[in-house]
Amino acid sequence: MLSYILYSILVIIPAFNEENSVGNVIREIPVGLVDEVVVVNNNSNDQTAVEAARAGATVLNEPIQGYGRACLAGITYAHNRQQKPDVVVFIDADYSDFPNEMTQVVAPILNDEADMVIGSRALGNRQRGSMTPQQLVGNWLATTLLRWLYGVHYTDLGPFRAIRFDKLLALNMRDTTYGWTVEMQLKAAKQGLRITEVPVNYRKRIGFSKISGTVKGTVLAGYKIITTIFKYW
Repeated sequence: MLSYILYSILVIIPAFNEENSVGNVIREIPVGLVDEVVVVNNNSNDQTAVEAARAGATVLNEPIQGYGRACLAGITYAHNRQQKPDVVVFIDADYSDFPNEMTQVVAPILNDEADMVIGSRALGNRQRGSMTPQQLVGNWLATTLLRWLYGVHYTDLGPFRAIRFDKLLALNMRDTTYGWTVEMQLKAAKQGLRITEVPVNYRKRIGFSKISGTVKGTVLAGYKIITTIFKYW
């Protein structure tokens, strides 16, 4: 049985130009599960901040673009709260994940079975076209390298994840761009965290992907992920 009341859970949502989707993400987070949703508005030039605030989130502004940089801004905010969260959940703002599955993502932590949980799209059901061929190949290559070099078995680098806040701080996260997710996963392995994956479903995002939707974004993300894996080896 999950004892939500014993845990303070904070959600961090990095967001760059996601005015059409961020509100949906916030509104579909299970009521009563979390005590605060933080949207980090990452240099958007649309109404992302307005829509996030309208949906009830705390909005932070990080003017320097970068996925990891936005996540780091959210962590700094969590660290400076009077009541530190026990668990932090990361989820994207594009509505490709199903926020109502957050209950099962945090469950292994709340049941003291894990320190970090990755929501695996590979184990769940993916809508056709929700991940590009280059994303699928990149995911396979990255998880294979993590298994070979770090001895840890992942099926995905999915952005939907939960981690104990004290363990997150101990990881000393540094990456400010595309290497964020893989940095967290390899450092968790190196530090011997209890890691598990749970199946999550995945659908086509709302709007256009700034990473996988362009050749430049795909190449840069792939390069950063691979170099990050070798950097910490």
